[in-house]
Amino acid sequence: MLRYILARIAMMVPTLFVISVLVFTIIQLPPGDYFESYVQELQMLGEPADLQEIALLKEHYHFDDPMPLQYLHWVTGMLHGDFGYSFEYRMPVREVVGDRLWLTIMVSTVTIVFTWLLAFPIGVYSATHQYSWGDYGLTLLGLIGLAIPNFMLAIILMYFANVWFGLSIGHLMDVKYLNQPMSWDKLHSILAHLWIPVVIIGTAGTAGMARRLRANLLDELGKQYVTTARAKGLSPGRVVAKYPLRLALNFFVADIGSVLPQIISGAEITAIILSLETTGPMLIRALQCQDMYLAGSFLMFLAFLTVIGVLVSDIALSLLDPRVRLQGRRG
Repeated sequence: MLRYILARIAMMVPTLFVISVLVFTIIQLPPGDYFESYVQELQMLGEPADLQEIALLKEHYHFDDPMPLQYLHWVTGMLHGDFGYSFEYRMPVREVVGDRLWLTIMVSTVTIVFTWLLAFPIGVYSATHQYSWGDYGLTLLGLIGLAIPNFMLAIILMYFANVWFGLSIGHLMDVKYLNQPMSWDKLHSILAHLWIPVVIIGTAGTAGMARRLRANLLDELGKQYVTTARAKGLSPGRVVAKYPLRLALNFFVADIGSVLPQIISGAEITAIILSLETTGPMLIRALQCQDMYLAGSFLMFLAFLTVIGVLVSDIALSLLDPRVRLQGRRG
């Protein structure tokens, strides 16, 4: 086990290196850079651009250097904790992310907990009551949840909230608390608004996870060892919980590799529809305006969380299911 973990950690270095090269290359592929887009935007608005300031910024951040040197400066800065400067927001990347990062973590974490708490009992009930009216009803609701995209559900709820109650369900807090320092009143406002994006974002995830748990559990319940356990006179609850349920949870653990980056990235399209103060809309805006340091640093952070998540899920899966082995036996 220890040898496997050390080998995987060693493999993370070249993996992240290759990802960093790909991220930097893709960000640089569009013609021009942020400053050219910025000057064109100002010209369209009829406003003058401070070309001297732009020239100083380009020189300071090595925009005129060859791409290999630009990449070297970017990676070296990240290794020293300097994630660069956001030209769009006119502040360091670390300050731009700021409150948006922990708000995203809050929304995503609560959404994941909400999804698991609902999907787990629904999946177990559907599998243990196969072809019952409850199974059919939950299956129908699950299919509806999968069929309706999260952003469409957000639009529908925003419409009916406005028409029926005259309420706006956008943002993660009351408008008066935007860009204000954290306080008890602001936290209370966030908690009051939090359930709306959690329910909207968690709907499809709950439906999909419940369907997968049902399918996996049904597969395990049909195996010979379950028939033997029943023949020995074990209670139905003990028969399900002893081994089938434990083995059916493999995909929960395997999903850790994707859950960690999802906690940070958030549901981008839904966040834009609901005007959420999370990192998803910020990332999309950074990619649109070629704010390379903000977009590149954020994507690298997501890549780092992904490789960490995959490692954690592999180790946890081997502990949960004895059939999974991290390394083969030597002959």
